[in-house]
Amino acid sequence: MKINWNKILIYSFACLVLLFLILPTFIVIPISFSPSRFLEFPPPGFSLQWYKNFFSSDSWVNSFFFSLKVGFVTMISATILGTLASITLARSNSKWNSMLYYIMVTPMIVPLIIIAVAIYSLFIRTNLQGSFIGLVIAHTIIAIPYVITTVVGSLRGFDIRIEQAAISLGAHPFIAFMRVTVPIISPALISGALFAFIASFDELIVSIFVSGVFAKTLPVKMWEGIRLEIDPTIAAIASILITISVALFAAIELLKFISNRKGLS
Repeated sequence: MKINWNKILIYSFACLVLLFLILPTFIVIPISFSPSRFLEFPPPGFSLQWYKNFFSSDSWVNSFFFSLKVGFVTMISATILGTLASITLARSNSKWNSMLYYIMVTPMIVPLIIIAVAIYSLFIRTNLQGSFIGLVIAHTIIAIPYVITTVVGSLRGFDIRIEQAAISLGAHPFIAFMRVTVPIISPALISGALFAFIASFDELIVSIFVSGVFAKTLPVKMWEGIRLEIDPTIAAIASILITISVALFAAIELLKFISNRKGLS
């Protein structure tokens, strides 16, 4: 049997790159179970005290649930607005479609610090700085491109004649869209919504500029904790966030699989 050294070399290189990318992230997990008061690797033992610290601290738990609340509202608003924008882009024959698409996904391209400064300057003038609504608006701006990139592809692969057939049989266009199109593209809608939630839940730079003094998201709280003191509780929180992110990405991949089975991109 002839050994394909080129294939082995490519896979070996790919594995090294993968380890280089994920090791700094997953090395946090064993540190979170360390009994040491410092961020120490390898851990000298096993302890759950830093997880206990997190769940027994009102400030940490409040920030966690505040991030969930902001992420959930952002997910809903970004999904609605992003889906409407996707319908416009997918069904319009305008020659400006490409330019509109790149404008709408600009928040994914422009450095976040620039967006954060721009939003902060605007919110100072409109009294939205430090408010819950302001934070949701800022996160929605960041999250909408994730919904658009997911839903546009699905809508372009959708056969519009199915919806037109429902309308020709007497259904109202809105009812036809909700009962025919939405169920078919629902995997893409849910994937976009989950991406929007993750984008909001993990957002730090914009949140630093927009968050209020008494209502801070979990990433902002972690950032302040790292600046003031090195506490392994940070490693425990990071491990929890990694677990949540991995679970959500697994859900997204499952939805992509379902979407592909339905013949949608």
